[in-house]
Amino acid sequence: MNTIITIGRQFGSAGHEIGEKIAKRFNIRFCDKEILTRAAKDSGFCEEMISNHDEKPTNSFLYNLVMDTYSFGYNSSSFVDMPISHKVFLAQFDAIKSFANEGPCVIVGRCADYALSDYENVLNLFIYADDDFKIKYLMEHDESIKSENKARELILRKDKQRASYYNYYSSKKWGHAETYDLCINSAKLGIDGTVDLIAQYVEDFEKRNVK
Repeated sequence: MNTIITIGRQFGSAGHEIGEKIAKRFNIRFCDKEILTRAAKDSGFCEEMISNHDEKPTNSFLYNLVMDTYSFGYNSSSFVDMPISHKVFLAQFDAIKSFANEGPCVIVGRCADYALSDYENVLNLFIYADDDFKIKYLMEHDESIKSENKARELILRKDKQRASYYNYYSSKKWGHAETYDLCINSAKLGIDGTVDLIAQYVEDFEKRNVK
């Protein structure tokens, strides 16, 4: 196994769970929140700041101006002049590359496909689902979501954030088929069926790219 798998996902589509199961299927590392921890450790940012900007582009000029008065251990003048949201993105970008350089893994979100665009052993996937599936999944997996309206509101807000973040930092469009190698509706096959399909896709990719 030599493949790195990136997963973009709609909120509530079970993309995180599917990614975990794929990693377990192939016995490789799973990277989601671990990216934040490594980005914080390697960059000098506190993890809370990394988390606060996670997949959320910050458009507030005043906020960026204030935060940029702090020093984060970087000496480059060009880096110091960057908005805080850009600095966080670069820290995550470097963390994603460092995980990829250590071997095969599954990386969820955070423009990982863009970060690894120069890597030949990468498969970029996108998981989506219809609203009924996503609402049911969220209400079953998050006790704080007690109504369909709340679930629907979260889906709209989270996906808008993810699309805005991805479209802002990458040269492609979040959720568009041409951005990825494979797009899957997890509602059609269910979680385990989606995992099986991805596993077969990865195995075929590996066979065609054995060096």
